[in-house]
Amino acid sequence: MAIVPFEKEYLDVVLVPTGLLIMFLYHLFLLFRYLNQPLTTVLGYENRDKRIWVDKVIQADNKTEVQSAVTVVASNITAATYMSTLSLTLCSLIGTWVANSSSNKLVPNEIIYGNTKSTILSIKYICLITSFLLAFSFFVQSARHFVHANYLISTPGQGLHLKNKVEAAVTRGGEFWSIGLRALYIALSLLLWFFGPIPMVVSSILMVIMLYYHDFKKVDDEKEW
Repeated sequence: MAIVPFEKEYLDVVLVPTGLLIMFLYHLFLLFRYLNQPLTTVLGYENRDKRIWVDKVIQADNKTEVQSAVTVVASNITAATYMSTLSLTLCSLIGTWVANSSSNKLVPNEIIYGNTKSTILSIKYICLITSFLLAFSFFVQSARHFVHANYLISTPGQGLHLKNKVEAAVTRGGEFWSIGLRALYIALSLLLWFFGPIPMVVSSILMVIMLYYHDFKKVDDEKEW
């Protein structure tokens, strides 16, 4: 029985799905903890801070507090708008470069240890552009929710019903912001795929490790609050 020799083109089939699977499983685990034990995640603590902030703004019910709250929300709108513009600009630049370039290669084939066929190259561009488009969509949704929160906060005669709406708008805006950042993180790994599948899977593993220390908060740290 003849043994099929291993070729470097096979690395893309094995390592790239492995890297994507690692990031997918990590974020699935993060989502599970966020839904079931929110205070063990940084995003859960941030949401609690936002609810406390909204409660103080609504209870204060004076012009100075409302103006301060509108300024805070406006800064979030500006940040989300900037990130959505950046994502769409990068997506447009990549699409324009691919359409007008004859070789369509960001990296010479000589330094890539992996599959360098035109089909794989097209898949790389499609995945990268898709990630930037998703990031753009999430940041736009984040800005939309913050704009809605701005209208609600500046509405006179706030009550409990309106308070719940403001909390929901601010929280959802923060959640879409976080998802948009995750799309950019994945785009970074996909960008390193242009240098080969090995840099891509290594960056995926390192990114998951760094995100773990960023996303999760020890239960003992709750004493600080």
